[in-house]
Amino acid sequence: MEMHQEALAEGTVRLRIQGGLSVYDAAAIKRALVDAVHQHARVELDLSTVDDLDTAGVQLLMLAKQESLRQQHEMHIVAHSDAVISVFEFLNLAAFFGDPLVLLAESE
Repeated sequence: MEMHQEALAEGTVRLRIQGGLSVYDAAAIKRALVDAVHQHARVELDLSTVDDLDTAGVQLLMLAKQESLRQQHEMHIVAHSDAVISVFEFLNLAAFFGDPLVLLAESE
């Protein structure tokens, strides 16, 4: 698992997570997600390169979303991988996050 952070407009950061978002990566990613939500008024999560998402990863995403609401900040998922969409559809989570399920087209 790798996480890349990119500052966008003032108060906005984009986090791109690559690889797995699972129980094996939970400790490392939890602090980064929560810190980003606390430090920035708007967090955009790019999950387009997440290749594994389990229930621990889902719980972390839900925690970050709830924490953003508690802080009166915004957190949006701006891109989804096939793995993320599959889990979100299976668990019926699209409404919880409230973001359109965006799947980026593969480049040839």
